[in-house]
Amino acid sequence: MRIVITGASGQLGSELRDLLQDNTEKECYFLDRKQLPLDQIQIIQEILAMYQPDLIIHAGAYTAVDKAEEDQVTANLVNHLACEEIAQYCRLHETKLIAISTDYVFDGTSAVALTEKAATSPINVYGQTKLAGEQAIQKWCPEAIIIRTSWVYSSYGKNFVKTMCRLMTERDEVNVINDQIGSPTYAHDLAVALLKIIDSSEWDAGIYHYSNEGEISWYDFAVAIRDFRSFNCQVKPIPTSAYPTPARRPKYSLLDKSKIKSVFGTEVPDWKISLGNMLAEEFKDN
Repeated sequence: MRIVITGASGQLGSELRDLLQDNTEKECYFLDRKQLPLDQIQIIQEILAMYQPDLIIHAGAYTAVDKAEEDQVTANLVNHLACEEIAQYCRLHETKLIAISTDYVFDGTSAVALTEKAATSPINVYGQTKLAGEQAIQKWCPEAIIIRTSWVYSSYGKNFVKTMCRLMTERDEVNVINDQIGSPTYAHDLAVALLKIIDSSEWDAGIYHYSNEGEISWYDFAVAIRDFRSFNCQVKPIPTSAYPTPARRPKYSLLDKSKIKSVFGTEVPDWKISLGNMLAEEFKDN
């Protein structure tokens, strides 16, 4: 099987590379923004044709949530129109597609874990462009699998866990939001789940949710990071209103994972177990 992975230098792309680098059954091509510039939509299909993939894992995205508020054109190119080009390529060439989306397609007003059928209503540009990307994929490549995830972290790249580890070594006290609720996703776990789908005898198209098990706030997450690493740092809970950002965040975006577990037999580790596994790893810079 010949696989193209976009967003190769991102957290998920890097974890997939680690899992697939010694796999002799899969011929994998990891494309970063230099090899596949997602903001140059006019050349995307031409570049994909060079690789003639059997499957595309589209993990590339414009993920600078706050910057997207002012850079709406680029965010739309990367998160929406690039998805449209990739989906059109997949339809024309009968290529399978797995695309990664986000909990930010929801408005955060729910009080229960969100299923794939929950109404979408994004409250920031990032979420709006990601939802438009989902819709373009479903229009042009209805046989695609779309996986929404949340609060992604890894030993690779920039993320909340690595930022907290740095701050807690530099400061005696950190303030962390306690009224945004969801569940983190260890990118390694998501990568394992993707490979299980790829290797499954079934290909059941549609939208799926994946994050680690559990329901926490960012404050709870920070406290666990401190305790795992035994940092001597006080973590103070603050409301979202005390930390204004250009982009609004959903207050509640816990994802219901029942569907992906039922259809593909996916194992979903508890967030604390996965956090411990990640913190046992050596941090990587890319």
